[in-house]
Amino acid sequence: MKKILFVLLISSLSFGACTSTDILRTVEDVLGGTGGGVTQTEIVKGLKQALHFGISNGAQKVSLKDGFFKNAKIKIPFPPEVNKVANTLRDIGAGKLVDNVVLSLNRAAEDASKSAKDIFVTAIKQMTFQDAMGILKGEQDAATQFLKRTTTPQLTSAFKPVISRSLDKVDATKHWSDIFTRYNKIPFVKKQVDTDLTGYVTGKALDGLFVMVAQEEAKIRKDPLARSTDLLKKVFKLQDK
Repeated sequence: MKKILFVLLISSLSFGACTSTDILRTVEDVLGGTGGGVTQTEIVKGLKQALHFGISNGAQKVSLKDGFFKNAKIKIPFPPEVNKVANTLRDIGAGKLVDNVVLSLNRAAEDASKSAKDIFVTAIKQMTFQDAMGILKGEQDAATQFLKRTTTPQLTSAFKPVISRSLDKVDATKHWSDIFTRYNKIPFVKKQVDTDLTGYVTGKALDGLFVMVAQEEAKIRKDPLARSTDLLKKVFKLQDK
């Protein structure tokens, strides 16, 4: 089915006289003719529905307490560019300061992740039939890559102020200041440059969010039981053929 649709789209696009409406109607006819009985409207609606589920489930999981901190796949570590600071503090028995920072970074990411859904929803609403077909016949994370491509700039802009407030809210900024205050008092140690903590956590929070969305997308693609509506079952059955 994927190969038929791909060849059909490429063939149609090779003729300049074909309009996008002609192409969509042809694809719809093929889908119906092969027994799929799925209209272009249903395909778009089904993919949007799948993305909504993936976003809701993925965002909910990471926004819960320990959603980042106790998930080894997405846990945010101490900023690697200043690992020397962390190692030095652990060597002198001040590892608790480092642990406090790591915990607070992950708490900030969990807090900020609650705000991502609206931006995702806007991108999903703007999805075209071509976008939907690209997702349906694409890789296992094609939907996630679509969201990453279309929402990362907006998410970054929206997340930064939220992350900044969250870092203050969970005392990450205080812990960070405590670390450098303590570190800079160590004899014969050159003072370190403070990393962009907000930018670091924002990037890691977005990475983790997309990891979880991709995980939910994979479930829907691979597991028929995860297709929780009749429309999802109907649309994703096309990729199984």
